[in-house]
Amino acid sequence: MHFVVHKRRQTPAVIIVALIDVLIVLVIFLLVTTTFKQQTALKIALPESSEAKKTGADENPPLVVTIDDKGGLRVGPNNDAVTLEQLESRMRDELAKNPKLALAVNADKNAPWGQIVKVMDAAKAVNIKTVSAFTKETGKS
Repeated sequence: MHFVVHKRRQTPAVIIVALIDVLIVLVIFLLVTTTFKQQTALKIALPESSEAKKTGADENPPLVVTIDDKGGLRVGPNNDAVTLEQLESRMRDELAKNPKLALAVNADKNAPWGQIVKVMDAAKAVNIKTVSAFTKETGKS
């Protein structure tokens, strides 16, 4: 009889330091190659006015409605896209919170005039007393 002595195999060792190095390299690669999302802003070309009013810190800031050159409506500080019906509802909600609410229309100079009139009509329908428009001074870019 011939007995063979089997050697026990050692379990393979995982080298943690090498794995950490590889992970750090991957993280650095991802950070360098990732393009971070830029906050999109509407590019509005304001109409010019020689009587443009300087904007300052108001105690009662207006509800700003932005109308782009294609007639799209956006409202509030976050420029939330809305339909005309949603805008009217939002104006009602804001008016309930602040009875002295003013509306400021920030319309592109190429915006459809009909859309501007619809926004003004919606403001009148919810009983907003003050409606103003953003302009830029003549000669400024």
